[in-house]
Amino acid sequence: MRPRRFGCLPALLGIILALLWVSEVTRPPPLHVETFDPRSPRRPLPQWSDESFVIEDRGEAPADSMGTTFAVDRGGAWLTAGHVTHGCARVGIEEGGFARPVSRLIESREADAALVRSWLASDHALPLSDRVPPAGSVGYHMGFPAGQPTLVISELIGAARARRGTSEETQPVLAWAEHGRIPMGDGTLSGISGGPVFAEDGHVVGVNSAATDRRGRILTTAPDAMMRLIAASHAVSDRPVAYPFLDAADAQGRFESWLAQGVIRRIYCDVDETPGVLTQGRPKR
Repeated sequence: MRPRRFGCLPALLGIILALLWVSEVTRPPPLHVETFDPRSPRRPLPQWSDESFVIEDRGEAPADSMGTTFAVDRGGAWLTAGHVTHGCARVGIEEGGFARPVSRLIESREADAALVRSWLASDHALPLSDRVPPAGSVGYHMGFPAGQPTLVISELIGAARARRGTSEETQPVLAWAEHGRIPMGDGTLSGISGGPVFAEDGHVVGVNSAATDRRGRILTTAPDAMMRLIAASHAVSDRPVAYPFLDAADAQGRFESWLAQGVIRRIYCDVDETPGVLTQGRPKR
């Protein structure tokens, strides 16, 4: 099957409001990055599907940027997309109008996902699942496209594989067809990367990874790959209860509640090691 290409969304998405970086000391500690890779010749991972996608990479130089993150443990464990944090000198989670620096990342080599450790605790955490919903199921994607809180409603197409740019390595993903947004709009989904996608039963079944406006497709990490990273981190002990969504209005209400509670937040990448102000951050997808 001919690979489908996911175009890199336009770079000129406007300037994100500058956020000051705040720390207990003048210069925050260096960001510690670990890599988790469960793949090996002795333990090959299952082949998900013959359907494949290519996420185009224009080879642009790294730039300050913004994505989405969500709490998976009340003790300060957050999940986001791997490409949102990869290559950053500093990473910060929004809190009270500031980007609070984090000190540790665990990036998955298997999927586009990263586990962020932070002192920033959350009163609530989102329920996770490694089960793939049936094809045709409704999905609810939450995050900050172009910096604005948005709920995207989709329908699951099925399991697939994806690779970025010229890389030969593929990653297991779920492919979704976009059906609508709240608030309504047809702009870029850049910035929703790292946010959760919920199945109808109320569980998070992946992390938003890539999207194409032209084809109306959204790719999310495979749920089992997401859970392998969670297990390897040894940072998640919470097991919150999941409640099925009644409809899109119910999903919208929960999204607004999680935003108010700080369960879903913006996450910022600073490619410059110089302490100071994070400026002109562009949403990542």
